Amino acid sequence: MASTIRILSYNLNGIRSALKKGLADWVASNPGDIICFQETKAQPADIDASIFTKAGYECFWFSAQKKGYSGVGILTKIKPDKVFHGNGFPQSDAEGRVLQLLFGDTLLINAYYPSGTSGEERQQYKYQWLDEWFDYLEKLKKQYPKIILCGDYNIAHKEIDIHDPKGNKNSSGFLPEERAWMDKFFAHGWIDTFRYVHPNEPHRYSWWSMRFPTVRQQNKGWRIDYIAVTEPLKPAIVNADILPQVQHSDHCPVLLELKWPAKNK
Repeated sequence: MASTIRILSYNLNGIRSALKKGLADWVASNPGDIICFQETKAQPADIDASIFTKAGYECFWFSAQKKGYSGVGILTKIKPDKVFHGNGFPQSDAEGRVLQLLFGDTLLINAYYPSGTSGEERQQYKYQWLDEWFDYLEKLKKQYPKIILCGDYNIAHKEIDIHDPKGNKNSSGFLPEERAWMDKFFAHGWIDTFRYVHPNEPHRYSWWSMRFPTVRQQNKGWRIDYIAVTEPLKPAIVNADILPQVQHSDHCPVLLELKWPAKNK
């Protein structure tokens, strides 16, 4: 017997800032069985985990060595069998970019992909990270055919995923090389769950620039947050959505509802 679970991916742009904007109340409302946070910008000691444990979640964190930077976390109501911190690449792990939980034969990965918006050096590191990541995932799929990959990918894949494709053709996050990486990624056994459920639905975004305060109200955004699954999990997809009404960050959560084997609960 399989039940349906809700998995959310949410870049918080700072967990302490998000908590001041009502994040704890949202978590207490039981929005999902598993919630993957990116860009926590905090060390575990900075986070009052009791806020989340009171809501029934077990908490796992992987923070950057640099304080107030990057970092990922997972809240789960389903007990994992194993926890893996990082992916073994020194710079990526120093920046706290990857956290993985194994549930039975299903691997859940929470990843915060680098941004290249701060300059050429970081853009080059983004390309390096993407190349390392692709090869890492190819090997991982052989060991764990069923993978759920949540995260802020920091790339809008297609023109439908960005409000102004022409004006952003030279912007980090929508560069031809980045979009080609996404083409390759999805051509190698991964499914964009939101586009699987909503193949042609326009104006659905998960991030809005804070430099221009009105763009969120005007919905001039980018879809850069994804939950992808490997092909063996395709029959388990029940629904996928984006939740712009949830507002604790310049991002909003993205959702996947998935059939889940009873043995994994």
